[in-house]
Order: sequence, then C-alpha cells, then structure tokens
Amino acid sequence: MPNVNVFRGSDASLVLAVDDSSTAEGGLADALIGEYALSSVVGRLQNVQIVVQNDIRPYHEIGRRFATELRPGNITIAGTAERAHINGALIRLLLGDGSKSPPPTGAIAQPSFNIVINLVNPASPDNSSTLTIFGVKFDTWSFRLPEDDFVMETVTFKALRMSSAETSA
Repeated sequence: MPNVNVFRGSDASLVLAVDDSSTAEGGLADALIGEYALSSVVGRLQNVQIVVQNDIRPYHEIGRRFATELRPGNITIAGTAERAHINGALIRLLLGDGSKSPPPTGAIAQPSFNIVINLVNPASPDNSSTLTIFGVKFDTWSFRLPEDDFVMETVTFKALRMSSAETSA
C-alpha cells in the first residue's frame, strides 16, 4: 500500500552523503561532510526546494493546430536551500579547495555529493518517504546580512538524478 501521509517541514531531516569517495569530487565532498558533520543532519535549513523539469516538446504536423505528439526531452533537476548558520561548510562545498587562501594553482575539483531527505510523521513512525538527489553540485551561494533579522546563506544546486522510496505499515 502506498504511503498516504501528509508531512510538514518539521517531519523532515536532511543529510549529505557521498556515493563514491574514490573520485576527486567525491573524496573532497566526503572530507568536507565529515569535517562539518553534515552526514548526520544539516542543521538550520529552511525553504528547501527541489524542482524536476522534463523538457516536453510538442510535435505539430502541417495543417493541424493541435500537437499530434508530445515527446519527452532533457530532464533537469535543480533546487535551493536557505541556512541560518554560517560556518563555511556550504561555501566550501561550492568552491572546494578554491575557498582556501591562497587558492591552489591549476584545476580545482568541485565537490559532488547526494542529498537525502527523510520524512517521517511522528504520529505514524512506520510510514516514511525518502527522496535521494544524486550527483549534487552547488552552483550559487549567497549571503544575506539584514539589519534586523537572521543572517542567512542560500545555495542553489543542480543534480544528475533523483529517486524516491516509501515505507508503510
């Protein structure tokens, strides 16, 4: 039976993980995730958004006003997250060794990792949903220092693919 629970953001936990730490990108991400303890829970996150876009292209035949076929195209997975904690972890996951001073000379590997989001309703702990976003790379990082509000950092990312899994009792 499929999971039919309704979840709130407070039911979620978000962790970072690495599939293959033998690559330069995976090894760099694994070291940073371990250093900042991001494999247990990435704290102080809010407004996490994941967007999957399937480039649907209609085919129009000459003499017809409506499309006769819809063809799937490229799939793009992207998202954003805001964090009320500035400790260098997210900027280092964006820039890798390029965030050190002085920066290394030559090519710089960018960390690649997975984002795992677990949703569990405390009223039904045997029912859960898990989203795993694979091959994530941050593409922007921004910092907001308002006069009278919380300091926030925001990242946007792109990913290679994603999966979802459900458990239900």
